[in-house]
Amino acid sequence: MAANQVRETAETEPQESVALPETHEQLVIIGGAEDKEGDCKILREFVRRSGGLQARIVIMTVATGLPGEVGAQYTNLFEEMGVESVKVLDNAKPEDASDPKALETIQQATGVFFTGGNQARITELLKDTELEAMLHKQFSQGIVVAGTSAGAVMMPDMMIVEGESETNPRMEAAHMDRGMGFLPGVVIDQHFAQRGRLGRLLSAVAQQPVNLGFGIDENTAIAINGKELEVIGEGAVTIVDVANITHNNVDQLLKDEPLALCGATLHILPHGYKFDLEKRQPIC
Repeated sequence: MAANQVRETAETEPQESVALPETHEQLVIIGGAEDKEGDCKILREFVRRSGGLQARIVIMTVATGLPGEVGAQYTNLFEEMGVESVKVLDNAKPEDASDPKALETIQQATGVFFTGGNQARITELLKDTELEAMLHKQFSQGIVVAGTSAGAVMMPDMMIVEGESETNPRMEAAHMDRGMGFLPGVVIDQHFAQRGRLGRLLSAVAQQPVNLGFGIDENTAIAINGKELEVIGEGAVTIVDVANITHNNVDQLLKDEPLALCGATLHILPHGYKFDLEKRQPIC
């Protein structure tokens, strides 16, 4: 796309908000490696938002190859916090997503937590199933949905499946596929600063019809309620906004050639900072 074409689009087309509809409640999206031995600040925040001592938490281990070990670890953590009910759902086979007991478990939950692992397994085993439909139905009615690492990347409608870290932006640096659609209209990457993934995030944003990318550091989360995003944890969240870029070379690129982006906006937000998803501005 030529520079003048980009400018014309930015001036004439209103940017769509990525804020959650009012019927939705909250998301807690974690960049991975969250504290599980100290203050457990992020996990405690998820529990509080899910109902505190009266929370009914469901741990989704679909992403991991070690569901028993990972499920037990999070179960112990949530029980130590005094959570009323903690259950583990391991969807190891596609038919598990139609199990009436699994559907009932989600229906009764106040918070659902997706563990880390491989994000492709989440969509492979849950996408277009009865369980996915139940998750979205309950999400629209108020349950809190959280995810860490792979469980974070899958939150948008299009997710990064794999890609290169510590590279300059190139179209092949990020491979995309359908996500779970809890936060549509954005791209999310995790383990962000620790694995040098700015180039990958820019590549992902450039090849999608979205304008916002969120890079979440380890032991850091974004908690979203409606139009407001809040940063929690010891790292930072990098927000890339390409809504008003003045030039890119996407239309001229071959697969392995460098990406050019001019006029992108970058925000770095540590713990306690907020971001307005509707206005696309930090709340300082």
